[in-house]
Parts: sequence; C-alpha cells; structure tokens
Amino acid sequence: MTTDLTRFAHSIFQAQPFSMFLGAELSAVGPDSAEIRVVNRPEIQQQHGFVHGGVISHLADNALTFAGGLALGGDALTAEYKINYVRPAVGELVVARAEATATTRRQAVCRCSVHVVSEQGEEHLVAVAQGTIVRADAQED
Repeated sequence: MTTDLTRFAHSIFQAQPFSMFLGAELSAVGPDSAEIRVVNRPEIQQQHGFVHGGVISHLADNALTFAGGLALGGDALTAEYKINYVRPAVGELVVARAEATATTRRQAVCRCSVHVVSEQGEEHLVAVAQGTIVRADAQED
C-alpha cells in the first residue's frame, strides 16, 4: 500500500467530527483492511454500563468503509451493512477490525469483527458485521 493512500485514509478519518467526538483512532490500515479503536469511558456507555450499541455500530461501519475504500483505492461510502451483537461490550478498549473479502472495480464486500479488550489484554468478540462498500464516485451514476 502506498504512503499516499495511508495519509489519505488518516486525513479522511481526522475530518470525521463524530469519530473525533468519540475519541476514536484509526489505529491500523492495510491495502484492504482497517482497524479503529476507542477507549471505553462512561460517556459512550448505555444505562447498564455496556458500551452503547450505536458506538459499536459506528466503529464497525467505519472500519468496513475504510477497508473497502482502501481496497478500492480511494474515497468510498457504505451501500449497506448488517451487524450482529453477540455479547455485551464490557472492557477497557473497543477494537473494530475489518477487511475486504471480495472486490470489484466499483464495490467491495467487507467483514468486520468488534472486540473488547480487558485490562489483562484478553479480547472478547462483541459483534460481527458485513457490508458492501462502493466508490464514492459510483454514487453519481
């Protein structure tokens, strides 16, 4: 992957007000993959003390879109995605890891797993997602 594409990904991420509001970090990128993380804190939890499902969904959607965008070589948008929550998110850190599994010229089908990381460094799966990511210029058709 080119340094230019890495810089582009980080500049796009830094321009996302909601991600910045959450304190999220684009922690890793590859030619067809992305990792986004956020430190768990009371402001992103729901009434039972779990990380709010909307935060988990945002991390999954964003990681899917970055993985697909990197695989497609540029700016991209989510065309659709589905998420399954498999356990409450309780831990110090929430990490979403996504990768493109099938890519054409115009779209990428991507998968994402979202984990919480405990104080001891143990990871536990909290959600899985799949989505279709399209090139941003494909939306003009």
